Amino acid sequence: MTTRFLAPATFALLAMFPVFLAAGQSDPLAPTGRWSAYTGGRAPTPPMGWSSWNAFATDIDEDKILGSAQALVDSGLARKGYRYVNIDDGWWLQRRTSDGQLVIRSTRFPSTVREGGLPSFRPFTDRLHAMGLKAGIYSDLGRNTCSQAYSPDESDLPKGSVEEREVGLYGHIEQDISLFFSEWGFDFIKVDGCGVRAYAANSEKVISGAYREFKPLLDMESVARSDIPAVQSLFRQIDAALIRNNPDGDFVLSLCIWGAGNVRAWGKDFGNISRTSDDINPTWGRLLTNFDSAARRALYAHPGSWNDPDMLFIGKGDFAAGHLTEARSHLSMWAMINAPLMIGMDLRTAPQALLDVFGNEEVIALNQDPAGHQAVVAFDSGEVQIFVKTLSTGDKAVAIFNRSAAALEVDLTAAHLKFRDDRDVALVDLWNGRKQSFRKQAKLQLEGHQTLVFKARGARVLADGLYLSEQPGNVNPAVDGVVWPAPDPTIHRSAFGWQGTRSSGERPIYAGWGGAQPDSAPYGEALRISGRKFETGIGVLANSRLEVRNQGYRRFTATVGVNDSARDDRHAATFVVYGDGKVLATSRPLKWGDEGQRMSVDVSGVKIIELVARAAIDDPASLPVSWAEAALVSGSAAAQTSQYFDHGMTSS
Repeated sequence: MTTRFLAPATFALLAMFPVFLAAGQSDPLAPTGRWSAYTGGRAPTPPMGWSSWNAFATDIDEDKILGSAQALVDSGLARKGYRYVNIDDGWWLQRRTSDGQLVIRSTRFPSTVREGGLPSFRPFTDRLHAMGLKAGIYSDLGRNTCSQAYSPDESDLPKGSVEEREVGLYGHIEQDISLFFSEWGFDFIKVDGCGVRAYAANSEKVISGAYREFKPLLDMESVARSDIPAVQSLFRQIDAALIRNNPDGDFVLSLCIWGAGNVRAWGKDFGNISRTSDDINPTWGRLLTNFDSAARRALYAHPGSWNDPDMLFIGKGDFAAGHLTEARSHLSMWAMINAPLMIGMDLRTAPQALLDVFGNEEVIALNQDPAGHQAVVAFDSGEVQIFVKTLSTGDKAVAIFNRSAAALEVDLTAAHLKFRDDRDVALVDLWNGRKQSFRKQAKLQLEGHQTLVFKARGARVLADGLYLSEQPGNVNPAVDGVVWPAPDPTIHRSAFGWQGTRSSGERPIYAGWGGAQPDSAPYGEALRISGRKFETGIGVLANSRLEVRNQGYRRFTATVGVNDSARDDRHAATFVVYGDGKVLATSRPLKWGDEGQRMSVDVSGVKIIELVARAAIDDPASLPVSWAEAALVSGSAAAQTSQYFDHGMTSS
């Protein structure tokens, strides 16, 4: 077993004897007084743009990429935020063995040709920058790339000897990052991971002698066989090189290891966007898989570090121009969960109907809202889901997502939105502009695969503050208590992944089961303490530490206790609230069945609040705890105004 985690016994030791740590051993639950999620680079909102892979795979050239870039500008999509133009796999010819320099396939990119020197992408990136766009490039953590591992056609792959075809970052991180950013002028890098996954000694391409062995650091089917610290170390080196070569901080680092190695828990600490699943394809079932891999990870995404369920596949298959309902749902749900909006079709041939889908400014605005709160599940089922997102204006966005092909009638309630049910709730449909209002609940009709998306305004249940579950972009599970990462069994298992129906079917492979959850216990149960149910709060395992950015609120309140779903009725958890590294309040030890303890803590002037739940227990999985009704309040509620709710509403 190569995966390395903090030993369960260490958690128990820390809970019982925190002052007796071994020399050099740090307490992961000790307050730091700082925000630890990734804030490097420049991604305060999810990146938007276009990528070559879904449209062209490795069959890329200058005309295709610049043609799509021009289409972004001519269609107005660039003005609406689609700025990044990303070259994916297929751009390189080889690595020169004399000095390790990468060589571009200049026959495909003629503007890169230079007299008396190696080809350079600088004229290409200069042209994109002159168009008001940003330029992105692709590489791999290992020596070799994904297309070299899996492409059945070698015509677009690097040429030359075994060593010359080793075009990945491994062993060349500083050299390549300097080349990409300082010399060639790129702004974005996608770092794949096939080079540290697909070149084991028993792989066909290694046995054939075509490639050198690279002992795998990642195993898609077994998180326990992944060397997570080694993978993290490579990403740290890449980040350090990016910082050195971009002193203005204008870069984006995209982690692409497809949900492997428990990255859904730690990707937020290492890059600007992090893939939560394997590749998407243009089928509805695969969309559900990729969406699910990110949709319940709202606490693991923040301004500067976003969950990435892969590119948009609007334009092909189930999302082609003949399937506008599905295309709109695709964009809507990616926008609601703050996924990067990366177009993946050949924009040179895009029909106006699809350009209109990509260009819906109201839906884009949900994705680009500066508060950075990923939507939270307010109603969950296999057929239909309701997601609610708190916006920087104080308004809400709500999406009712019909996962099924059948028409459905759905009740949307004020409670879903955390609005009072004795006041009007105003809705504006972001696809057709229609306005309506309701009290308590409204009945809505959905077509198969349809998503209704509204901006909503009402009187908040919590008038002078926000529940923590309403502001997940300000809550970071620095330590979520998960000791032994396990695959999440709730993610949709599509029949049309890489293997299709040739295998025994997709198994749960994306670790993250048991992570911190808004408005839910870690394993999906209700938030309940001693028989009392709570509709809102943060559910997390014991031996956890949550970081909370305080946006000027004066008081933190919560009811704390061991959740009723716990399997351990012997051990107690103690809840501690820290402010900027100092203890502000401590609960009494609480066991399963104990009534929850109400905490009300003065946090005036505090910037970082830390919520720690300690227990003297080997495996916190058996002791989920609840910060029920956790909220930050100020004592006054500011009136909000918005252009969306002026006139023309009808009662439902």
